[in-house]
Amino acid sequence: MARGRPVDYSAASMTHQAAASGRSIFQHRDFRFYLLARLCAVLAVQIESVAIGWQVYELTGSALALGYTGLAQFVPFLSLCLVGGQVADRVDRRTILAVCQTVMWVCSLLLLAFTLGHIRDVRFVYGVLVLFGAARAFHAPAGSALTPHLVPPEHLTRAVAINSTTWQVATIGGPAVGGILYGWAGATGAYTASAALCALSVVWILTLKVRTGRASAEPLSLSTLVAGLGFVRRQRLLLGSITLDLFAVLFGGAVALLPIYARDILHTGPWGLGLLRCAPAFGAAVVAVFLAMRPLGGNTGRKMFIAVAIFGAATLVFGMSRSLPLSLAALAIAGAADMISVVVRHTLELMATPDDMRGRVGAVNMMCIGASNELGEFRAGGFAEYVGAVPAVVAGAVGTLAVVALWAWAFPELRRVDRLESFARTKEPITAPAS
Repeated sequence: MARGRPVDYSAASMTHQAAASGRSIFQHRDFRFYLLARLCAVLAVQIESVAIGWQVYELTGSALALGYTGLAQFVPFLSLCLVGGQVADRVDRRTILAVCQTVMWVCSLLLLAFTLGHIRDVRFVYGVLVLFGAARAFHAPAGSALTPHLVPPEHLTRAVAINSTTWQVATIGGPAVGGILYGWAGATGAYTASAALCALSVVWILTLKVRTGRASAEPLSLSTLVAGLGFVRRQRLLLGSITLDLFAVLFGGAVALLPIYARDILHTGPWGLGLLRCAPAFGAAVVAVFLAMRPLGGNTGRKMFIAVAIFGAATLVFGMSRSLPLSLAALAIAGAADMISVVVRHTLELMATPDDMRGRVGAVNMMCIGASNELGEFRAGGFAEYVGAVPAVVAGAVGTLAVVALWAWAFPELRRVDRLESFARTKEPITAPAS
């Protein structure tokens, strides 16, 4: 939760503060090292994801099998995420990240063993993804709650944007590298690189000096376990922004079907799949860099709704495209639009939540992200199995546009949010202006 003395929010004052923040935020040692750890971890996951998608589709030729890769991660993630949030508020968050990243390293080694052993039963892959999803259930809330400990409150909005930029840069480079490695050295090369990057991430995490300790002193109980759900339900802005992203991406997500588009619709190879996987991240990274230098400014709520609508429209174009350049452009625009929603949602979450609740509230947010991503992959794969990939993507994009219209009507206070920066120095819960 933001703290500090009253601040002059005139245009000149905010411009000066933005420039100062840009120069000084990287002076924080632990923030720099955390970015390096995050970069390595996301690169590893993205390289691994390209290899898994192509390998599973090559072995099975089934859209539903691709959908199961998302479901295998989602079930343990959903089951354990609230527990992960509880742990993040009671155990040092640096320790949690190190342990979880070590488990992800083991997952990379198991996938490497699957390939070297010439195993053709993809249930082995699903089993590894279950373990990976369980690790993510503890990693995600701890990582989200750690950020406010790495920078002072006045740098938090910028830190969120830079953190997102790092994620997007890795999401651009990871699939491209994964596609090249798979084309050159097969799944063996991809999984070896992923394991090496996971090991580097553990090293960077262990160099962090920050110790968050035990943030919550509340006794363990069912009520404290689900406290994050209650907090989000009471904070209408959080509830609206989180659920908007949940249902928009649940319907509009097409990641699971990219191997089908690459091979059967756009007639390209693993390198083309890598390009398709990194295109949304490229667009998102451009926007994230821009937001790190220049925040959204006024009318933030309206801009977020417009951005999610653009995400749906761009997904619709991708679904109907038969041209690789047009498909890449549509995915890049979708990623750029989605980044605006990501920054707004995550900044609202961190600013609205007291430190002793950040792990549990972060867990709720991550549950919704997991539902939108992994469950969305299963939705897309299952639907495509019966009606085809193109109708599945097109129908999902139309669903996203419907969600935007419904949420704009149901959450008028979210539409009225003005400047995120105006929340950065107040101790009061975030509220929208009355008009």
